[in-house]
This record gives sequence, C-alpha cells and structure tokens, in this order.
Amino acid sequence: MLNVDSVSRSFGDRAVLRNVSFPVGSGKLTGFVGANGAGKTTTMRIILGVLAADSGEVTLDGKPLTREIRQRFGYMPEERGLYPKMTVQDQVVYLGRLHGLSRAAAEERTARLLERLGLGERAGEKLEKLSLGNQQRAQVAAALVHEPEVLVLDEPFSGLDPIAVETMVDVLRDRASAGVPVLFSSHQLELVERLCDDLVIIADGEIRAAGDRGALRAQHALPRYQLVVDTDAGWLRDQPGVTLLDLDGPRAVFDLDPGFDDQKVLHAALERGPVRSFGPVVPSLTEIFREVVR
Repeated sequence: MLNVDSVSRSFGDRAVLRNVSFPVGSGKLTGFVGANGAGKTTTMRIILGVLAADSGEVTLDGKPLTREIRQRFGYMPEERGLYPKMTVQDQVVYLGRLHGLSRAAAEERTARLLERLGLGERAGEKLEKLSLGNQQRAQVAAALVHEPEVLVLDEPFSGLDPIAVETMVDVLRDRASAGVPVLFSSHQLELVERLCDDLVIIADGEIRAAGDRGALRAQHALPRYQLVVDTDAGWLRDQPGVTLLDLDGPRAVFDLDPGFDDQKVLHAALERGPVRSFGPVVPSLTEIFREVVR
C-alpha cells in the first residue's frame, strides 16, 4: 500500500498542501479529484520525488520511498513528456531500458502494449504525427512498459474518445488486479465514479473526503427517497413527515423528517396500489464533490 501521511508543501508564503493524508490500496484504483489548483499535481510530484515535502512522508508498504523504490513506479504526467521526433516504438523501448529492461524484454513489452492500446500499426510513426488522443495512449505505454509496482497518472483520460477510454480502463484494471496501487486524477467525475474503488477529494490543499467509494456515498447520503407507483403520487404532499421535492406523475422524490420511518410511506403507497420502486436516493460523486468543497 502507498501511504501519504501528513504531507505539507508551500511555495514562498503560499501553502499549497496542508497535512495531506490518504492511502492508495494495493490492487485498488484510487480516484484523486479536485478543482484546478487544488493540489493534485503537487501531491503526485511529491509521491514521485520530483518535489520535496516540507513535512510529512510518503511510504510504500511502510517503508520510506527511496530512489530505488521510485524506479519501480510508473508515472504519466498531465503535460505530455515524450520526444516528438522519435517514433513511438523507439521511445517506449528506450524508456523501458532506462528502467533496467534488456532490449529484448523492452521490445517485447512495447509491442504487446502498443497492440493492446491500439497503436500497433502506428508504432513506427513519429509521435508528432499522431493525434492528441494517440499521443496520450503512447504516454500510457511509456508509463507501463516496465510493469510498475505503483502507478500514478495525472489526467490519463484527457483527449481520449470513448473507445480509447474503455481501452485505458481495461489496462488500468489489469494492473490493479495484479495488486498494483493505482492513483489517477481526472476532471471527468462520472468516469471516476464508475472506475474507482476508493476516492480522494482535495480542495485548497486539504483533503475534504477520502475512503471507499460506496462508504462515502452512504456517509453523504441525505434522508432522501424516490417512489415510483402506477398512479399519480401527489398524495405525498399531505403525508406526515414527508417533504416533497420533485413530482412527475407517478414518480416522486422526497425528504423524510429525522427519525421518520420510511416504511410508513411505503405502506401508504401500497394501500393505494402497486409500487414499482422505492428506496433511498444515493448521491453521485458530483453531488458529494460539490458538498465537501463548498
């Protein structure tokens, strides 16, 4: 497990990170979300040793990170960092060799990765000739070629079409299933919600929420319910303990007073006819994000 513990960092008089702490579990996809300037990239750079923390530490399986340990990390920066004049294959092989692979191993893994990422037919082309989406795929190949033990990706889905996104998702899930801690940032909250196991929300350099995706959704859930019946649900307006929020014929969304038994509403509905669905409204990641950063 990768663990960020009480990390702080300032640039001059400006505090960018304040006691940032969160785990990235082995075999889990951890989504790291926040507005621009919230501190995501600074945190990732400290994890990778590009920046030093003013205080706090980052550990892997309880051990402080050394240069040798970080050599086993895979990193994809938000700003593309590959060489535009080199062919895709040559530079992924080159980066694999920098990580200690033999030429044969680097070439074999590069060919396999580029084929998996849909770049097999473009392997011999210079990076600058590729579309931005294909450049993004090449960047992922560079991060994965040495089969890293930890994977850190800053906006990996930026510029990708839906098919490429699904390919990327499959690749990341494969790495997680092999026990690799995967930390990725993204502004696409719906995608993060679908993909991640754990979630970390940062705002103004502070962690506002962190933990299992399902547990966070339950934690931030309101006493809000949705009811769908066969007839008009307008009778809920007069139901004790109910505050009607939205009514569309047979569908209603409502809040319950604290301590009010939701089964009383269900019983009242069943007395009036068939009930098609009834249950709590679980907040989306977007709703949780708005709640904790405001």
